[in-house]
Amino acid sequence: MDVLTEALTWLNDPLNWTGRRGVIALSVEHLRLSALAVLLAAAVALPLGTWLGHRRRGGVVTVVLANTSRALPTFAVLTIFASTGLFGATATVLAVAVFAVPPILTNTFTGLMEVDADVRDAARGVGMSGGRSLALVELPLALPLIGAGLRTATTQVLATVPLAALVGGTSLGSVIVQGMALQRYGQVVAGAVLVAALCLVVEGVLAGVQHLLTPAPMRAHADRRRARAARRASDEPVAAPS
Repeated sequence: MDVLTEALTWLNDPLNWTGRRGVIALSVEHLRLSALAVLLAAAVALPLGTWLGHRRRGGVVTVVLANTSRALPTFAVLTIFASTGLFGATATVLAVAVFAVPPILTNTFTGLMEVDADVRDAARGVGMSGGRSLALVELPLALPLIGAGLRTATTQVLATVPLAALVGGTSLGSVIVQGMALQRYGQVVAGAVLVAALCLVVEGVLAGVQHLLTPAPMRAHADRRRARAARRASDEPVAAPS
């Protein structure tokens, strides 16, 4: 029996879906750890990115910090936490939150920086304070990019949380690690399929939520921009082969 057949057999076994170590329970724990990590990252990155973007300063520092933290291997961070005595859910949430900060921070900062200066001046011209301008004008206009950053961070976190199984945590990664330990490679493939499916489902849900929360005029404007970009791309001459 080949690996794919073994994976299908494992996925079709009801016993693998129920119980404390079943797919359903592991999926719930996987989502719980992911949500905690994203919330922790957002609690740090959203206020910092909003403050820097509103002040229109610190762009170089923001990019450097984001790129530096992206270069940190999550497994290495987990190993460091484990060596200091942090195992399981705590180590996973902290390590993955570090990984989730860059896209949220960068997109929040960029979204606020891209708010037209004339719009900011108009808000001030009608008597809005800096805080009211930020809350009522700048943040709503930056919402699509901020939402995209949160979606990216969430998907990355969901795909990374399986590493929790390597430091005693519980997630869908437990299916993969157990399969590797027992040399049941069909189970390994099944675990990978489950993680990928979970990422796709959550990404689809978040995309729908972002679409609903984006004001209709901004959606129409974005659609027009995409249509113009597509027309420009189709009108560009194709270079002749040399």
